[in-house]
Formats: sequence, C-alpha cells, structure tokens
Amino acid sequence: MSLLTKLRERLLGKSLDPLNPSTRHSIVLVSFLAWIGLGADGLSSSCYGPEEAFLALGTHTHLGLYLALATAFTVFIIALAYNQVIDLFPDGGGGYKVATRLVGRHAGLMSGAALIVDYVLTISISIASGADALFSLFPVGLQGFKLGSEIVLLLLLIILNLRGMKESIKILLPIFLGFFITHVLLISYGIISHAQGLPDLIPSTLQETSSLAQETSWMFVAALFLRAYSLGGGTYTGIEAVSNNINMLIEPRIRTGKLTMMYMALSLAFTAGGIILLYLLWGTKHVDGQTLNAVTFQSIIGTLGMPAWISDGTLALVLALEAGLLLVAANTGFLGGPAVMANMAADSWVPRQFLHLSSRLVTQNGVIVMGVAALLILIWSRGSVSLLVVLYSINVFLTFSLSLLGLSIHWWRERRNVLTWKRKFTLSMLGLAVTGSILFVTLAEKFSDGGWMTILITSLVIVFCLLIRKHYDTTRRKLLEIEKLFAQSIQSNPDTPKKLDPTLPTAIFFVDEHRGVGMHTIMWVMRLFPDHFKNFIFLSAGEVDTKSFDSSSTLLTMQHKIEKALYYYSGFSRSQSVNSSWRIGYGTDPVMILDDLAKEIIAEYPNSVCFATKLIFVRDNLFVRWLHNQTALTMQRRLHLRGQQMVILPMMIN
Repeated sequence: MSLLTKLRERLLGKSLDPLNPSTRHSIVLVSFLAWIGLGADGLSSSCYGPEEAFLALGTHTHLGLYLALATAFTVFIIALAYNQVIDLFPDGGGGYKVATRLVGRHAGLMSGAALIVDYVLTISISIASGADALFSLFPVGLQGFKLGSEIVLLLLLIILNLRGMKESIKILLPIFLGFFITHVLLISYGIISHAQGLPDLIPSTLQETSSLAQETSWMFVAALFLRAYSLGGGTYTGIEAVSNNINMLIEPRIRTGKLTMMYMALSLAFTAGGIILLYLLWGTKHVDGQTLNAVTFQSIIGTLGMPAWISDGTLALVLALEAGLLLVAANTGFLGGPAVMANMAADSWVPRQFLHLSSRLVTQNGVIVMGVAALLILIWSRGSVSLLVVLYSINVFLTFSLSLLGLSIHWWRERRNVLTWKRKFTLSMLGLAVTGSILFVTLAEKFSDGGWMTILITSLVIVFCLLIRKHYDTTRRKLLEIEKLFAQSIQSNPDTPKKLDPTLPTAIFFVDEHRGVGMHTIMWVMRLFPDHFKNFIFLSAGEVDTKSFDSSSTLLTMQHKIEKALYYYSGFSRSQSVNSSWRIGYGTDPVMILDDLAKEIIAEYPNSVCFATKLIFVRDNLFVRWLHNQTALTMQRRLHLRGQQMVILPMMIN
C-alpha cells in the first residue's frame, strides 16, 4: 500500500462494500440521528433568523409578540405541508422531484438549481453565523481574524464529510444536544423569570399597536410587520431537508421521516419563537461585535447570581455551542446538496459524475463542489450574515413555493380519487400563500441589497444545466440511432460454449450496456485483425451510484441490463466462430473494477490485447470532455505502465 493510499485511508476511512446488505443499514439514519444531521439546519437558524426579523422592527419592538407567534405557526404549516412530500416521494428528492413530477420538467430544474445554491449558502451562512457567535466573546479588534477562521472550519467539514455522513453526525452529536439543552433551559428561565409581566404583555401589545396605527395607519403597521416577518425568513430554512434526503433514513422511511419532521418542527418553533419573546421581554438592543442572542443570554445569565468567572464561562459555553450547532447545520449542506445534484444527474441536468459514489459511499464530487462553492461565497461576502441571509431566504422560499404549488396542483387533480383532498389541498394552498408572500416581500425589499445576486447565480446554474441536458440528449439520440443497427437478437450457438485456450491470441473488450458502442469495438477489431484473435473476453463494470444504491430494484435493473448486453456480445462472437467469455464486477469505482478484472484475465491469458472505444465529438472542447468519463484513457495509462497492451478505437459523434 502506497503512502498516499495510507494517508487517504486514514483521512477518509476504509472502503465500504456497496453490495453488502449490512452496509446500507450501517450508514442510514434513525429519526434521532436524522434530527441531528438534517434538523440542525432548521434549529440553527434560530441563531440568526429571529435576530434579522426583530431588528427589522426598529423601535416598534412590541410587534415582536406577533412575530413570535407567527414564526411558530409558520414552522408547523411548512412542516405539515412537507409531510405530504414525504408521503408522495419516499425515495427522496424533495422539492426537486415535487416540482418535476407535479408541475413540470423546467419547474423541477428551477427548484433543483435553487436548492443547489441554497445548500451552498447553508454551508456559508452557517459557518459565518457560527463565527459571529464565537467572536462575540472576543474584543472587536479581533474581528479581522474571523474570515480566516471560517475558511479553516469549512476545510475541516469537507474532510469530515468525505469520511461519510453517519460518522460526521456522530462526531457532532454532543454539540447538537448541548445546544438544545442549554437553549431550552435559558429560554424557559428567561420567560419564567419575567412571568410577572406576561399577564400585561398581550393588553399592552394590543394598545401599543392600536396607538401606532392611529399615529400612522393600519397599512403601515401591516407593512412593517410583513417586512420583519419576511426578513426573518431564514428562520424556516432547513425544514425541507428531511424530504430532500429521506432516502438516507432507516426503514420504514415514511414513518422515520415524519417523526424526524415532528422533532424538527417542535424544537424550531420553541427555540425561534422563544428567542424572539426573550428579545421582547428583556429589552434587547443591538451591540457592536455581538449578536442579539449573545446580548440576551448575557443578561439572563447575569441574573443567576453566579460569580463573574462562572457567568463568563457559562456564556462562553452557550455561544460556543451555538457556533458548534451552526457547524452541524453547515453539515446539512454537505448531505443535502450532493443528494440534489445526484437526482439532477440522473435526469441529465448536471454531469453524470455527480451520481458517482466514493469508496466510503459518499457522493464525493458533490461534496467537493459544494465545499469549493461555499468557500468562494464566503470570501466574496466576507462572511456577512446580513447579506448571506438575503441570498439564502430567496432561494429557500422559491423552492418552498414551487413544492407547495406542485402539491396544490396534485391534490386538485386527485380531488375525485382522494377523500381527504380538501384538507390536503387547503393546507398546501395555505403554505403556498405564506411562502409566496415571504418570497415576494423579500425580493421587493432586498433586491438592490444583494437579492439580485442570488437571482443571477441561480439563473446561471439553470442556463448551465440546460446546456448540459442539450448535450446529453443529442449524444443519447445519436447512440440510439447506432444501437438500432444491432437491435436484432443474436442467437448463440446452442452447444455448450467451448473452453477458451489461454495460449491463443485473445482480445479483451471493455464494454458496458450500450450495445452500439460495444459492437463498434468488436467490428473494428475483426476488421483490423481478421482471423487473428481466437478468444474474445468481455469485461464490464457495474457501477453502484446513488441512484442504484438507494433502490434495490434499480440495482437489479442495472445488473440485468449489463448481463443482457454481455450475453449479446458473447452470442455475436460465437456466431462469428470466435470462442468467447465474459466477466463482470460491481462497485463504486469502474476503473478499479476493470483494472482488477484485467489483471486476472491478462495473467490467465498472457497473449492478449485490450480494446475499448472512446467517443469523439466533432465539436470537442473542455466542457464536452468534462461531461463524459475518461475510463478508456485511464485504463490505457494503467495498463501501459504495467507493460501491457491496450488499443483505444475512436467512435465519431457528429
């Protein structure tokens, strides 16, 4: 084992067998771990969402009571609506699949692009907000080190997620529970300690609201409240994570998903609503270099009568746990983002490479892309939470609105088939009204303050996806035209296949289920080397990607397609009086699978030459080469380094 391989294994862990039934069981999540891994995004938004909403009220803080109630209500409305998504799409995909299947292909593209950008921003804003919480403990002069700290934390999370989702969640488990317990205690104590003022809170709030309306107008009051309510939209981000990633949950998935959603809704409604109420009860004001949570919790802890050093230590612990939870939330971006990209790759909107799994059964390409994109966003925004939360909220509520629109359309179409359609339709429409209004107000209010940037980024992602889909569709159409030439069934020799003679010249073919490409290779070898090779051996790699790994039926379909193609190649060879055989291997890395198979065959058949076909495009460029794997070239290099022969045959695609 090389030094590089040892280092890689130490960092990322040993390989997992994707075909072992116990492997999936060992990496899927029970509802409790799912609440931590997927629900942390929602819960952590209480560290910045309520603050943005409360500050938007300005001096009219009495409206905070309405804000707290509306926040808790909205959490439950969105959570209940997304329970319907779990019911309808138990294989995951969430907002992307809802929009694709219930609204249309291009609505799905819009939702998927928004989700990708959203998850990148999940990582960025969570790390930035976590750094804000941590640096609230330090003098203002140290703020210059904050961005560097954020970059280091981001790199750490990338490595952690390349090891596998369950390992990353278990490591972050104590942080999540520490945050939840300390915040429940502080919120409960903060409210109870001001219990004497609670009976007068509602009457005084109503009176102040009435007075404000008389001084201005009810239109002004409504506009002010809606603005604050919308700018606090970051509070609800992360609720969709469960439905997007339900394929990561242990069976029965639907029950586990709904239980996870209940945990998420209860914890977020209590925490976010409770924190806004604390701001109101404790008269919290903005302090430079500190978050509102830090100011509020410092006031609460200061009333406990503890020595100064214990009070300071307690506050430091609470804020450190906030920072830690925000890291857990950033982890959600590394779980959800690659999952959305994998679903989109299956539909040819993004490169097929994003379906690939690493040896740790992680969508490695997705993790790296999400991490690099988040790094660029952090550097561009300089870690400004106020800017990032605007970018974040717009895409989140775009996805929410498309999903709820899809659900509304679905239940209306099913109104004659489902007895409970009215209740589900009403809930979907109510959710759509809430999320749509938040999206509209946020766009109108913050378009010039950064909202234009998220629209631009998401639009660029959509254009990029359209170009990729167009290329794949064109290539697929041309390959199907070629494949039609070989559509007839090949009847193999009914006699028992002859045993291959290892001493005779042998052609080894690297093939897959695409018969047109495989037959192109065989025909050219027979034309270039007439009657030379007496044995044909076909090698194929069944790649276990996210689509096949998450569904046993998809895995069986893949195996059937490959084996059917290999029977076809072998039958054709025998019809040409050439002895043939085939072998197949399964795993996450096709190059490694083919390399291992080739080593075995070449050792057994020393007088052999390997052959493969590479697609050659008339309009070739870096973009086109990136969209297609380079397996043939990689295999050729490996074999040549070992002194073995391999020929790559070109196949022109006009």
